[in-house]
Amino acid sequence: MRLRTTPARLCVTALAVTAAIGCSGGTSMSGQTSATPAATPVNGAARAAGLVDVRTVVPDAIIDLRYATTRNFVGVRLYPVNARCLVHRSMIPGLRAAGSALRSARRGEKLVFWDCYRPHSVQQRMYDKVPDPAWVAAPGPYSVSHESGRSVDVTLAVRRPGCPAASRLYQYCLVDMGTGFDSFTPRATAYATEGVSPSARAARARLRTVMGTGGLRVYSGEWWHFDGPGADVHRPIIDVPPI
Repeated sequence: MRLRTTPARLCVTALAVTAAIGCSGGTSMSGQTSATPAATPVNGAARAAGLVDVRTVVPDAIIDLRYATTRNFVGVRLYPVNARCLVHRSMIPGLRAAGSALRSARRGEKLVFWDCYRPHSVQQRMYDKVPDPAWVAAPGPYSVSHESGRSVDVTLAVRRPGCPAASRLYQYCLVDMGTGFDSFTPRATAYATEGVSPSARAARARLRTVMGTGGLRVYSGEWWHFDGPGADVHRPIIDVPPI
């Protein structure tokens, strides 16, 4: 999620939150049981908004939607348990190129998606939890960035023996990036050096390079946040379920 941003960079609404439900008991941090379950058609409202399932674009993507679990800074589930990673169709060329570049690098690394399209109502819940514009922007009367499906929060994972339990995701291990997701610290900035190991800085650089292959730009305030074409353009509010 993009936190330090212009007002409306993060819009959250009140999608019906399934309260008091913890993370599912599998190896995933979300409700899924495999890294790349088969993509099925999106709901009609999402399709009308131009949204597609990212797995139709990056078939080996690992989906770990943190806002579909309680493992997020709000501490409650903000998306339905069956939420999926949806992106606007304008993101297809860039994400497809990024996935191809990562496979071509032959390091065995996969893209992990932490957040994709975010309903406007969810933005409001986030701002209600952290009403500090320095970290979470106040929702605006329009959709931009995640709210329009034109930004994604991503990291890398790889198969690795001896992976610490906290870093395990399905049969993969999250690559050390120096901080976790939604870290409200200076170390979370994209080009931070203080307190970030050389290996973590190198991993962030690899991620930027791969995403940049597809023309996706990192947000300087968060190493995991990447914007696609037109992410800053003010558009009509979208508030459809991410399913």
